[in-house]
Amino acid sequence: MMLLMTFKLLHTSDWHLGRMLYGRKRHAEFSKFLDWLLDLIEAEKIDGLVIAGDIFDTTTPSNSAQGLYYSFLTRVSRTCCRHVVVVGGNHDSASFLNAPQGLLKSLNVHVFGSCSSDSSDDILLLSDASGEPELIVGAVPYLRDRDIRTVEAGENLTDKTTKLAEGIKSHYQKLGVLALEKRLECGKEVPIVFTGHLYAAGGESIDGDGVRELYIGTLARITSEYFPECLNYLALGHLHVPQVISGHENMRYSGSPLPMGFGEATHVKSVCLVEFCGKEPKIRLIDVPRFQSLRQIKGDLAFIKSELAALVQAGTSIWVEVIYNGSAIVPNLRELIDAAIDGSPVEVIKIKNNQIFNAVLSSMEVKESLEDLKPGEVFNRCLLANKVPEDRFVELSALFALALEGLYQDEASAGESS
Repeated sequence: MMLLMTFKLLHTSDWHLGRMLYGRKRHAEFSKFLDWLLDLIEAEKIDGLVIAGDIFDTTTPSNSAQGLYYSFLTRVSRTCCRHVVVVGGNHDSASFLNAPQGLLKSLNVHVFGSCSSDSSDDILLLSDASGEPELIVGAVPYLRDRDIRTVEAGENLTDKTTKLAEGIKSHYQKLGVLALEKRLECGKEVPIVFTGHLYAAGGESIDGDGVRELYIGTLARITSEYFPECLNYLALGHLHVPQVISGHENMRYSGSPLPMGFGEATHVKSVCLVEFCGKEPKIRLIDVPRFQSLRQIKGDLAFIKSELAALVQAGTSIWVEVIYNGSAIVPNLRELIDAAIDGSPVEVIKIKNNQIFNAVLSSMEVKESLEDLKPGEVFNRCLLANKVPEDRFVELSALFALALEGLYQDEASAGESS
């Protein structure tokens, strides 16, 4: 009886190297995570690693963020992990990721910052040390507007959104056909893994996690049916909460390994270990340790003082966001909080005093700080201020989302050409 081939794949995404939290650098956290990931690869005897986009937080990552990335890839090449597949996300510069492709390939690191002009180049056949095929990867990075549709004069919003959705589906289905052809060439039932960096239907995100609502009303309708039936596992990035698509256990987001904001402070972060026995995947989530304690405290003054006292008593290093929502106005909230944590390892790095803020707004004609508002919220304020009929809100908000995404793409292009 022929033994079925086994292959251990580790799926992670959304590292956002270089990201700060209210001005605090997180280099130490990222470094500890990558050290932990290397140890996990060795302990679990991982054969392949997939990083499904948003490796960096910006299109122009700092030297320290680049150092973490390249150091990790160099070190992982010395482990039992035979293959690494990296695809770009919407935060990444495609040209920046692609620049060292040739050099990294010598380390068995395969980088796809953007989709290739020849789709067959995005189908990757991975082989073991003896040259036997062991995995087929359909490497799909974040698909930008220009990658998947042609702009035509006179298009309306419905035309644009429909063509975007159709373009995404068409791209995946075309790669699915190529992947099946590659499997037939192998003459054996090699498992097929696809990647993606997008917003799937029903996906859960957290307020303040930095996830951009890509093409509101379009990508939110991407369902499991958009992906090829031949795939045995879909490794997604973009959403920071670990989750599956439409109940399909083999189609999932790994989530970010570090909390990107205080809204994720209580969330368990994980990576996905996918073990193939033949084509069938066995999936196990592995929790990522917390390398910097975070806490969000929301309540009135008595509650905030009580919670801070407990943290001081515990004596552990922790970053805290305080949101005061009591009924009384407390103008000296910062001084009271500083006194409560004086001499302790507790650091309150953000205070939101909602009552004093609202009181000032109601008594004076002043504008809110833009850093406290998302672009979509600013746009909605403009609609209200200009007395736009409510029945036009959905259409105009969707158009604004498209324009905003175009701006993000222009920023990425500028970073790539500089």
